[in-house]
Amino acid sequence: MNLQARIIQELNARPSIDVKQETRAIVDFMKDYLKSYPFLKSMTLGISGGQDSTLAGKLAQMAVDELNAEGGNYEFIAIRLPYGIQKDEQDCQDALDFINASRELTVNIKPSVEASLQALKEEGIILTDFQKGNEKARERMKVQYSVAAANSGIVLGTDHAAESITGFYTKYGDGGADILPLAGLNKRQGREILKALGCPEHLYNKKPTADLEEDKPQLPDEVALGVTYDAIDDYLEGKAVSEHDKEVIEGHFLKTQHKRMMPLNRYNLNELIR
Repeated sequence: MNLQARIIQELNARPSIDVKQETRAIVDFMKDYLKSYPFLKSMTLGISGGQDSTLAGKLAQMAVDELNAEGGNYEFIAIRLPYGIQKDEQDCQDALDFINASRELTVNIKPSVEASLQALKEEGIILTDFQKGNEKARERMKVQYSVAAANSGIVLGTDHAAESITGFYTKYGDGGADILPLAGLNKRQGREILKALGCPEHLYNKKPTADLEEDKPQLPDEVALGVTYDAIDDYLEGKAVSEHDKEVIEGHFLKTQHKRMMPLNRYNLNELIR
């Protein structure tokens, strides 16, 4: 098995999806998970205004609505987590309108991040702008877990195959979650589902950006990665891509292997060396 085939298998990627069946499977997965633990009453997710959180949020609300129609008492809590004022705030509001969550919260993470940076600085630790971006991602996840804890809930993650293959997320930041409903999907498949659900076009066609670096605001993911999502999606669908794109994609995958694993110990270190 070559590396491309192994990656596709490991990430549960597929060359195509049936949109209705995939939507049904994801919603049922979330419903089944909640019903498996009687103490759970909610799901929580940060809404950034991008494709992934819009999709996961909409599907989560669909799951909650169905559970409640079946006699349950659940809620989906959508959280805005801006660092000060977000440049694409209108997209976030449009996403919230589309999702129509059970409850919406807004927590400005800037004071907490700045306090953390100051505490580190007092001990001689100065973070770069890039490292500060990871602080923002981890603070956002901390808030989501606090909200989930206060509401007998779980935290949703937005990781999918096109993101997982490159490890393009912050370890224990947006990479930390309880369940990953979008696992296995690539970017274009996520767009297909959003389109079928009636999502505003400007949200699912929006250029993806982590927007964590202040020196490079709204930096497109594709620029940071050095490869397009179309190429990544083609690769995950088993199609041929250029040698350059193949090297970049596989290089990201191998370099970020640790992000896709639980913490290692001296008994399972060999899982990393393969």
